[in-house]
Amino acid sequence: MGNIFGRKRRSRSPSRTRPCCKLKQQRDKLKQYQKKIALQLQRERELAKQLLHDGKKEKAKLLLKKKRYQEQLLEKTENQMSNLEKMVEDIEFAQIEMKVIEGLKIGNDCLKKMHEVMSIEEVERIMDETQEGIDYQRQIDELLAGSLTMEDEEAILEELEAITQEDVELPAVPTEPLPSPTPEAVKNKPKPQLVAAS
Repeated sequence: MGNIFGRKRRSRSPSRTRPCCKLKQQRDKLKQYQKKIALQLQRERELAKQLLHDGKKEKAKLLLKKKRYQEQLLEKTENQMSNLEKMVEDIEFAQIEMKVIEGLKIGNDCLKKMHEVMSIEEVERIMDETQEGIDYQRQIDELLAGSLTMEDEEAILEELEAITQEDVELPAVPTEPLPSPTPEAVKNKPKPQLVAAS
């Protein structure tokens, strides 16, 4: 049907994935072969038992020889399996290494392009301009800080004190003396109760 939704399907490079897939298929075939031989060995052992029970010693011996040969084949396939597993791991690791190298190559190309755009002379010029701007601002700050005299500093402190006094409004202090309480009023005075803070 083609490309209906406008999305291209990215295919992996066949030169990289094909050998790995073939090795995995070969490994899977060997595993199936191992299972088949293991089942066959189990059946032949039971059959050899039955032959011995029936008194057919020579047939049982022949069957056990065949079984022994198949066990050796099974052992060889086990070695081949471990070799295949190692090859698959080596190929997969090599593919990862290739991706890392490709990433490094792309990064190198980007750095080269950035270095072409920004030369060392350009960076030094920008740094010098920045330093000049910082020095200029420092001179302005020093001029502003140095233009105040001691009298100006005192006036500023007085104004600051006056502003803080305006913010705090205290009630006027009473000038009349407070009346003294009578002894009866002291007796009848309720005791203060403690209120739990919430």
